[in-house]
Amino acid sequence: MTLLGEFALWISLPVAAWGMVLGFVGGRTQRGDLVLSAERSIYATFGLLAIASAGVIAAFVGDRFEYWYVASYSNANLELFYKITGLWAGQRGSLLFWALLLGLFASITVFTNRSKHREFMPYVAGVLQAILLFFIVVLLFADVNPFERLQQNGIPFTPADGQGLNPQLQNYWMTIHPPTLYLGFTSFTIPFAFAIAALLNGRLDARWIQLTRRWILTSWFFLSIGIVFGMRWAYEELGWGGYWFWDPVENASLLPWLTATAFLHSIQIQENRGMLKVWNMSLVLMTFLLTIFATFLTRSGLIESVHSFAQELKIAYIFLSFMGGVLACCVILIVYRLPQLRSENQIESFLSRESAILFNNLLLLGAAFSVMWGTMLSVISSGITGQEISVGPPFFNRVNLPIGIVLLALVGIGPVIAWRRATRKNLSKNFATPVVVGLVTGAGLFAIGARHPLALVTWSISAFVLTIIATEFWKGTRARARIEGEGYALALFHLVTRNRRRWGGYIVHVGFVMVCIAFAGAAYNTDNRFNVQPGDVVEVSSPFGHTYQLTYEGLSVSIGRGQRNLLWQAIATVSIAVDGDPKGIRTTEKRVYVTADNQMTEVGIRSTVQEDLYLILSALNDTNGALNNQAGAQGIDLQVLIKPLVNWIWIGTFMLAIGTIIALWPSVDRHRAGRSAPESEGETALAGAD
Repeated sequence: MTLLGEFALWISLPVAAWGMVLGFVGGRTQRGDLVLSAERSIYATFGLLAIASAGVIAAFVGDRFEYWYVASYSNANLELFYKITGLWAGQRGSLLFWALLLGLFASITVFTNRSKHREFMPYVAGVLQAILLFFIVVLLFADVNPFERLQQNGIPFTPADGQGLNPQLQNYWMTIHPPTLYLGFTSFTIPFAFAIAALLNGRLDARWIQLTRRWILTSWFFLSIGIVFGMRWAYEELGWGGYWFWDPVENASLLPWLTATAFLHSIQIQENRGMLKVWNMSLVLMTFLLTIFATFLTRSGLIESVHSFAQELKIAYIFLSFMGGVLACCVILIVYRLPQLRSENQIESFLSRESAILFNNLLLLGAAFSVMWGTMLSVISSGITGQEISVGPPFFNRVNLPIGIVLLALVGIGPVIAWRRATRKNLSKNFATPVVVGLVTGAGLFAIGARHPLALVTWSISAFVLTIIATEFWKGTRARARIEGEGYALALFHLVTRNRRRWGGYIVHVGFVMVCIAFAGAAYNTDNRFNVQPGDVVEVSSPFGHTYQLTYEGLSVSIGRGQRNLLWQAIATVSIAVDGDPKGIRTTEKRVYVTADNQMTEVGIRSTVQEDLYLILSALNDTNGALNNQAGAQGIDLQVLIKPLVNWIWIGTFMLAIGTIIALWPSVDRHRAGRSAPESEGETALAGAD
């Protein structure tokens, strides 16, 4: 199977090249036979990439250590689950996986449009095959072939066992984090392909947006939850007590999310007012380039990161050349079509939904620029001055926290402020009560002891936004219950199902607000460090007023414990009580592996809706003594963190996912909605109005 996979990867190269040429030629000449052949070549390319991917998995499962990729990321003792996910464990397999997912989405696009939207499909097929061809070329000719065999002094060599997978990657969240992000990256290629097709065939109204809205939402959905999956992995596995450190690869995944979010909002203006056509075209192209940039950043070796897989810079030049070529072609096409991309209307008032959305876009792009600048500064400074200058979390927080607070306020303002020009009546009707609720919330929190200014502002604005959303749901439910004679629960259900995009967007915003509330809770994190002996009891106060009593029970040490490359493992057991009420035990571990830099800390976490109790075994007071005794009376350094509201991140992400799924789900009266005018208030703040 592995040999068949290698052959399939090579065969996919001419098939993709053939489909690319026929797609563009078929679009130019309007020859249906050429277009049909181009579309069928996409199916063939996907099938060949699927066989190649199956070949890689077969090599992992079969312990084929003669292959460099398998020997580097697996060993005989690795669990089957991690052998299967080895397809995306490293640079070589992850690039093949990227191409596989793109082939899947390209095939779905061709199949669902086989008898409609034919004016777009020739160029769509050509663009998709061109991108597939790029990744296949990278895999075959950039020294990243997953089927490369090991050699020593030019002689084939098969080691007795592999090096094994980095222990930090042997975590559930890390196995689903990369593929989820890749689903977001690759699915956004479909809107990009339709945008290029629109530029090539001159059909530059809002139709290409309407055809790709679900793809845009799908990409945004996977990017959002993929980023949070990575946050969860960092929170549980890295043992430093946080979920976001502005790591270069974290930033790389955030960049296309920011521009995709801007695009999702700005397309409302084009659909409703015929404006921002150049802006929207630029945003979709920018987001696609940032998905390629994110892939490039983690695979090029250009920037060091705990996530980075690359070993050399050769691939960096190939990716940069591709992105430069795509950017040049896109700019030329936009300039060529400028007369057809002129806006049909202008913004009439600063107090309007158009202004709110445009301001939202500018803030999102400002955040994207600051993240990009901070991430790439070390590379830029090294290339220009020869000295590496880098920035850390304080820079990103100082720039992006104020931007985030304003964006949070716009989450409430944008969906309900009037189009064209807001009147005093409109402003009073929609914002008077929420403003009062926000101010009362801030005053109440201040009265009970909350003093951190950014947290207070965030929670006050969150109350303002949630009041607006709750009011919209209440007004809609009450009106439907009165008109249709339904109970409130049934009226709410029908309200949402009759306009899923609008109300799904509101639920997404609720999830976003919950995440912001959790982020603000970090202002009240506490960090306590203790040197304890077995039987010692320490107390830690919570910001919510209760007290934890922590009893260090003792240390257990094992040598190896059957895990390959594991030198030793120490497990500290801690009993937990809250205000004297026992709440069970948690363990925290220190593991040391044979491989350099592979000392790991497994944390103990007790989670509630209010806060997380986070236990870290920082150090053993007497490592040699612990190893010799392998149990008992060994002192440790115990770090105890209290992290308020962290669980609201995961709950908010769940709400965000539910809202996006609702918005994606076909509306029961979508045909009627398509013929009706957009509602004047509270239209979807996520994906545009009906």
